[in-house]
Amino acid sequence: MREIQFRQALNEAMSEEMRKDKNVYLMGEEVAEYNGAYKVSQGMLEEFGNKRVIDTPIAETGFTGIGVGSAMNGLRPIIEFMTFNFSLVAIDQIINGAAKMMQMSGGQINVPIVFRGPTGNAGQLGSQHSQNFENWFANTPGLKVVVPSNPYDAKGLLKSSIRDNDPVIFMESELMYSDKGNVPEEEYVLPIGKCNIVKEGNDLTLISFGKMMKVAEKASNEAKKINISVELIDLRSVRPIDYSTIINSVKKTNRVVIIEEAWPLASISSELSHHIQRFAFDYLDAPIHRITSEDVPFHYAPTLIEEIVPNVEKTIKAIKKVMYL
Repeated sequence: MREIQFRQALNEAMSEEMRKDKNVYLMGEEVAEYNGAYKVSQGMLEEFGNKRVIDTPIAETGFTGIGVGSAMNGLRPIIEFMTFNFSLVAIDQIINGAAKMMQMSGGQINVPIVFRGPTGNAGQLGSQHSQNFENWFANTPGLKVVVPSNPYDAKGLLKSSIRDNDPVIFMESELMYSDKGNVPEEEYVLPIGKCNIVKEGNDLTLISFGKMMKVAEKASNEAKKINISVELIDLRSVRPIDYSTIINSVKKTNRVVIIEEAWPLASISSELSHHIQRFAFDYLDAPIHRITSEDVPFHYAPTLIEEIVPNVEKTIKAIKKVMYL
């Protein structure tokens, strides 16, 4: 099995689906002539031409609306946001257009569209370019929200997202595009809504998704050094959520720590905590502990960013707390 970068896995997923289906196209800022702001669409303009790999003005409301309208008329667009921070100016098109169209049309019109791009903090980008929106979009019925953590998942989940007949929010990270991982050369897809048990354990369930899986994996390795057996779960998607796998894990380990990069209020970890205490309360031997970013706008200074975001040290501290160590 070859090892490729996260960006290449995304590129292969889009290219393979565009070769299979002439209705699939890519549109967004700098996706064509510049080969993508993060080089995710490298070479796609050359292969598919400017009718299917389309550069846009800096006008998210406009090209998002075009994408939604074209999906309603039978095409399968992939709309790339240079960052999901910029999706806010197009959020009406996503929430009140794409997400609601199936219901408003009485099941007559589906919207097979993928909105993809990076989310979250990526270093010194300031407070307006460092926000997480997974929980925002996951709050919307009619949307599916996928947040892969590695190249293998990215390719398999993006292919499934492109084939899906509902609108999908596909969230990546600038800090993951150069990450390498094993990806098969043969075709494969991964189901949306099924999480991955990365590592089985007996003492504690550690849940995360997206680039925070890097923190979770390092923390689970550190926990092993102090004889704590961690069951590590990657959600993969935050709408739908694979609740059954999580509950079964909690019934086995009896303790839970959840890591996510978003702010604490109304977060994915809030929802998971509620669901676990509702359906596995009698199995808990300690209160659920969650680690999120601090409840402040993101800073520019690297030292302050480090204070805000989840890290291994904070995670180990939480693990010891629920283990009463």
